[in-house]
Amino acid sequence: MTETVAEDTGTVPTRGRVLAWALWDWGSAAFNAVVTTFVFTVYITGSSFGDQDVISAQLGWALAIAGLVIAALAPITGQRSDTSGRRKFWLGVNTLIVVVLTAAMFFVQANPSYLLLGLFLVAAGNVFFEFAAVNYNAMLGQVSTPRTIGTVSGFGWGMGYLGGIVLLLIVYFGFIQPEVGLFGVTADNGQAVRVSMLLAAAWFGLFALPVLLRVPEYRAPQAARRAKVSFFRSYVVLGHDIARLWKTSRQTVYFLIASAVFRDGLAGVFTFGGVLAASVFGFSPGEVILFAIAANVVAGVATMSVGALDDRLGAKPIIVTALVGLLVSGLLVFLLHDGGQIVFWTAGLALCLFVGPAQSASRTFLARLIPLGREGEVFGLYATTGRAVSFLAPTAFAIMVTLFGETYWGILGIMLVLLAGLLLLIPVSAKQQQIA
Repeated sequence: MTETVAEDTGTVPTRGRVLAWALWDWGSAAFNAVVTTFVFTVYITGSSFGDQDVISAQLGWALAIAGLVIAALAPITGQRSDTSGRRKFWLGVNTLIVVVLTAAMFFVQANPSYLLLGLFLVAAGNVFFEFAAVNYNAMLGQVSTPRTIGTVSGFGWGMGYLGGIVLLLIVYFGFIQPEVGLFGVTADNGQAVRVSMLLAAAWFGLFALPVLLRVPEYRAPQAARRAKVSFFRSYVVLGHDIARLWKTSRQTVYFLIASAVFRDGLAGVFTFGGVLAASVFGFSPGEVILFAIAANVVAGVATMSVGALDDRLGAKPIIVTALVGLLVSGLLVFLLHDGGQIVFWTAGLALCLFVGPAQSASRTFLARLIPLGREGEVFGLYATTGRAVSFLAPTAFAIMVTLFGETYWGILGIMLVLLAGLLLLIPVSAKQQQIA
């Protein structure tokens, strides 16, 4: 019989369950770091597949379509997992799909005829990864208490950074950098990257098992249970819930909007960090990866360290401080861009000190507001609002570069998005009643 637990039982979560939950973050970083950031997307936008500018645009459109799918479906999938009491089940299903899609990237050979397959796999992987993340975030309340939620969230997010870097090191030094890597793998026909995808899939699948085996299945409390409805009827229920959320806890709606804006700015820091390092500060491809490794280590350690302060001071002071720190560090990178690589290594790593804490504290701020039984639905809205404005940082970056003709001006574009998010966040009350 499957073990179940209600979040209102008062049972103190064990360290083993916290670690099991955090290991999913450690493993899932294989998709973020290896697939979408440093290896596979770089591979399929390379010259082997055609004109690089055209392919980059096609990748952008593929991810945009994936974002629309996520925005449309994430709240519904979260809501239905809350109602059915099968949150862990759907975490497992969606994780398995991502693992299979990642492994299938092995078949994308270095040939233009395989580009469409590669784009499809990346886009579909993003969709199901976000679906899995909705249920994973919703489980935060099952492995923490009100006094430890910040520490646990920071620990999980930090594990994600560190896990991704460990795997990236293995991939880079085991397959990508050597002329002949482990098991005789070479770069011929993209073999080094394709084998790396098999490793990434195995990594994610292996480290996703503990949360599925150790953390009990969620059971909705009696007061939060609802009658099952059809898939399309779920949208009607969602509309009523959003209207009720607006009436009963408008501050939560304001936070969802503010966090969507500054989270897109945070994503822009990492998305364009490599571009800036190479084009403005003269980093070689190898130096970019080394900086990326250092950046993620710094972000991971900072996130874990600040988690306890989240529990003591609250999430909002952490987010505000982090955003101010990001703005100051980003302006230093912009103003001192003629100073060479030392500027990017110092001010750039300073930026990374604040990214993780802001992301983790944003998750805990929302988690403290959600009533029992609606975690999946509200974290689905969290994913939806984030996707709804995911064009802001790329657009601001592109506009500034186009207007001024120099890539380093894109830094100001990202900073403007972060500033907008900060200004939207400041009026949001950190002491509000839970949503009804």
